[in-house]
Amino acid sequence: MNLYFNRSLCFFFFNLTTLILVIPEELPAQSGHNYMPAKIGWHDAVYDDNKKEPKLVPWTTWDNAIEREMNWYLNAPVNEQGYPSFVCITNIDENYQSRRNDNFPKPKNGDIYVIAHRGAHIGIPENSLAAIQKAIDIGCDYVEIDTRATRDGRIVSVHNATIDQYVTGKTGKVKDYTLSELKQMDIGEKIGQDWRNTRIPTIEEILQLCRGQIGIYLDLKEPLVPELIQIIHKYDMERDIIWYISASRPDLIKELQNLCYQCIPMPDPGEEKNITEVERQVHPQIFASDMSKLSESFVKTAHSNSTKVFVDEEKGTREEWEQIINWGTDGIQTDDPAALIEFLQERK
Repeated sequence: MNLYFNRSLCFFFFNLTTLILVIPEELPAQSGHNYMPAKIGWHDAVYDDNKKEPKLVPWTTWDNAIEREMNWYLNAPVNEQGYPSFVCITNIDENYQSRRNDNFPKPKNGDIYVIAHRGAHIGIPENSLAAIQKAIDIGCDYVEIDTRATRDGRIVSVHNATIDQYVTGKTGKVKDYTLSELKQMDIGEKIGQDWRNTRIPTIEEILQLCRGQIGIYLDLKEPLVPELIQIIHKYDMERDIIWYISASRPDLIKELQNLCYQCIPMPDPGEEKNITEVERQVHPQIFASDMSKLSESFVKTAHSNSTKVFVDEEKGTREEWEQIINWGTDGIQTDDPAALIEFLQERK
């Protein structure tokens, strides 16, 4: 089957397994493509030896697998003018799925990902570096963190909007304190003497600790997408972080995709009936859910579009974990990751 598109752009030739893209020797800037700046040509957009990444404007959406594959495979032979002469992509669906899976290394404990909710925080201050380190030590796949901004624009990991629950003798909202003021507060004293002088961590401290050791499940408590992306870029951890954002906040999901095409949004579609529409709008690699919405049918519907499912436990019992696994769910967020890992190892 041959399909002909605008001659000034390119020709596409399809058969059952192969896409061949032929690019003319002289190709002007294409303002119609959302992944290429209108002010420069295709060659300049894709090949730039002076930059770590190509000069690509953020993608508003990945409309289909072919566009995704073009971004990954445009490392083709060049002609005399230095422009790509052709690209041959075989087995589009297989390659596309392989790329999606690259973001999710095989689970460390059987066939399901273990996500430590607020870190492995039993007997340890939650969201602290110590709780994150514990999650790393016991072999979790991801650690869930909550992000909030301080009065002076720094980003820290605190679950509650106020510090009342965590410290003695202080009250008020996180956003009303500077980072310096928050760093003076002891969030370990209430937990026990062993944890005295534990401090609220910054996002930079968390990234430094987690890099290369554990994935991050980022719970966006406040709309801090541009600020977080700027920091994450510095650590080259775009693919190590999944962003929990409710599908009821499409503005935040779109902002994330616009500013960081490598970042991985994890929308929560709510009811199963919403999955198809969220798939159409976001093309997610992964969904978040909770036990009030999860079902075997929910998981099958998500998997039919090659989308993984991570669920928040409700009871945290072995019976609940068994049901979650039997439904084919891909990951469990738990308050007791050590017990879940023990359970998974016993099931092997």
